[in-house]
Amino acid sequence: MARTALAMSEASGICSQPPPLRGMEGPGGGAAGKIWAVGSPQTLSEADRRIVAAWAADCAERVLDLFEAEARGDSRPRDAIARTRAFARGELDVAGEIRRRFVAGGAPRGVTPAAAAAARAAGQAAAVPHMGAHALGAAAYAVKAASLATPCHTNSGRDEIRWQLAQMSPAVRAALRQLPPVGENASGPLGPGLLASGQLGTIIRDLQAGLAQPDQPTVRA
Repeated sequence: MARTALAMSEASGICSQPPPLRGMEGPGGGAAGKIWAVGSPQTLSEADRRIVAAWAADCAERVLDLFEAEARGDSRPRDAIARTRAFARGELDVAGEIRRRFVAGGAPRGVTPAAAAAARAAGQAAAVPHMGAHALGAAAYAVKAASLATPCHTNSGRDEIRWQLAQMSPAVRAALRQLPPVGENASGPLGPGLLASGQLGTIIRDLQAGLAQPDQPTVRA
């Protein structure tokens, strides 16, 4: 579902778009720029990282138009999502993607917070080859982008979480259930910090609560 038109229509009148964000971290945002121990429970096996990478790419791509509508010449988030999908298919190796992540650099400027969150969702997805926990970071930033883009719709964030949960295959659910609860393990992006606090922390807690429920049939959309 394209979100740009709805966000722009709501920008007129009471529900206006947030002011432009003049600076931000790299597309992954904050915690995505750190390196944690390979033995962390947030890493997941390479096979599981490839499994959750495709789901993370789906989450990030769903809000990508919010960024591209404002930064038409910046293809980095789209490229990051494409690499994530290639990694999921087994076409790229772990070491190469970790190196690429740290040379991508550069931060988009002059975009709204919704667009920035969409870019960060792509950055988190691209970090999944390093640590599987970044998949939940990608989902959380995508939910944040959707809710910022449609401020008049108070259920937009919850609707996005429901969509994300519905896209999980049994294999994705099984992999993500191995991750520790957000905020309880310091050896990865889900530790105390950016992803564990504020709106992002609430979103990830909601996602992990949904993961705890019995499996439902996957709904592809």
